[in-house]
Amino acid sequence: MLHPYPLPKWFVAFCLSAGIAGAIQAAETTGALPKVFAADPPTLVASKAALAAGDTPLRPAFNRLLAEADKKLKQPPASVMDKNQIPPSGDKHDFMSQAPYFWRDTNSPDGKYIRRDGERNPESGKDSDAGHFEKLCADAHTLALAFYFSGEEKYAAKAGEFVRVWFLNPATRMNPNLNFGQGVPGETTGRPAGLISARGLVQLVDALGLLAGSKAWTAADQSGMATWFTDYLQWLTTSKIGRGELDAKNNHGTFCDAQAAAIALFLGKTEMARDLVSQAREKRIARQIEPNGRQPLELARTTSFGYSCFNLRALMDLAGIGRAVGVDLWHYQTADGRGILQAAEFLAPYADSNRAWPYQQIHQANLNDLGELLLRAAAEYPDSKPVNTALKFFKAEDFAGHPARLYLKLAQLPATK
Repeated sequence: MLHPYPLPKWFVAFCLSAGIAGAIQAAETTGALPKVFAADPPTLVASKAALAAGDTPLRPAFNRLLAEADKKLKQPPASVMDKNQIPPSGDKHDFMSQAPYFWRDTNSPDGKYIRRDGERNPESGKDSDAGHFEKLCADAHTLALAFYFSGEEKYAAKAGEFVRVWFLNPATRMNPNLNFGQGVPGETTGRPAGLISARGLVQLVDALGLLAGSKAWTAADQSGMATWFTDYLQWLTTSKIGRGELDAKNNHGTFCDAQAAAIALFLGKTEMARDLVSQAREKRIARQIEPNGRQPLELARTTSFGYSCFNLRALMDLAGIGRAVGVDLWHYQTADGRGILQAAEFLAPYADSNRAWPYQQIHQANLNDLGELLLRAAAEYPDSKPVNTALKFFKAEDFAGHPARLYLKLAQLPATK
C-alpha cells in the first residue's frame, strides 16, 4: 500500500537527485516502511538509501548520530531504583519527581513553597526520576536510529538493555504511572504537570519500531512493552492526574496528546489515535493559536519565546503522528485562520538576532531551536515567505550534522558560499 499522504515537491526532488525514488516506492509497496509515527517513514527510507549510495550531504548527520550512539554504549542503564528517596506509596518502583519551578519561601515560617516560573530550583534535580526518564527515552531513540542506519547489532543490544531495565525487568521496572510527578513539598505528592517528563515516550515508541528485525529485541520484549503501555495508557486516560494533563490547555496538554496517540498506535488502537489527533484541531490549534499566530498561553510565561517554540514542536510532532492515521494537522486551519503555519510565521521574524523579542524571556533564547522548527515548516509550506525569509539567518552548517535530518522532513538550506 502506498503511503497515505503525498510527498512534498522538495522531498521528491531530493529523492530524484539522489537516485532513490524507486527504492522509496518499492519500500512503500512492500510494506517495508519502518513502523514509526512521529518520525517520517519516507524520510527514514530515503536517508538510508542515500547513505548506502554514498550520499555526502547526509554523512555529517550520520557520523554525529553514530558518535552519540557510541558514547551511550559505555553508559550503564538507569532505573527508577537509582533514587534514594521512597515515593509516598512506599514502592520505589513508582516514578517520583519534584516541581522544578517551586522554591521554598524564605519569608514563610512553615517553609511553604511558592512558584517562580522559569526559574529552575536545583533542589528538584537531586534524586529525581525525571531527568533519568527523559534521557532514557532519548538514548533509546538514538541507539535505535544508529541500528537502523548502520545495521550494527551492538546499538540495538544497548537500546534493548536500556528499555528492559527501565520498563520490564521485575527488579528495576517502573510502575506504569506518574502518580508522584512534580510534587510540591508540603503541598502535594504529585501533579498532572509531572507527565511532561514522559513526553519522550513518543520517541521511545519510534525507537521500538526501529528495533524491529534486531536479534537483540525479541518477541517477548515487544510483548512486555505492549503490556506496560496498555497499563500506562489505562492509567493515563482514567486517573485524575492523567486526565488532568490531557485536559491541560497549554504545551502540557499538547505533549500529552502526542504521547497518548503514539502509544495508542503502538498498541494497534488506531481509532483512539485518530480521535486524539482529530480533536487537536479544536482542542489545540483553535484554542492555543490566534489568527496572527500568537500562542497566548505560552506568551504568558517568563520564558515565552522558549515555550512558544516548545508548544510548536509538540504540535508538529502531533501533526507527524496524524499522518499515520490520515489526519492532516499540518494544513488544517480554522475559519479565522488559526493553524500551525500561522504559529511558525509569527515566530519566524525573530530568527533575526537583531530583532528584539517583545515578550518576557528571562533566559537567553536558543535560536537554533527555532531554526529546526522553521526547517520543518519550510518542508510543509514551501511558499511561506516569512518562513523562507527567516531561514536566511541560518547557515547550512548549523544543521548539517543534526541527526534529525535523517528522520524528519526538513527543508535544505543552501550551502554557504
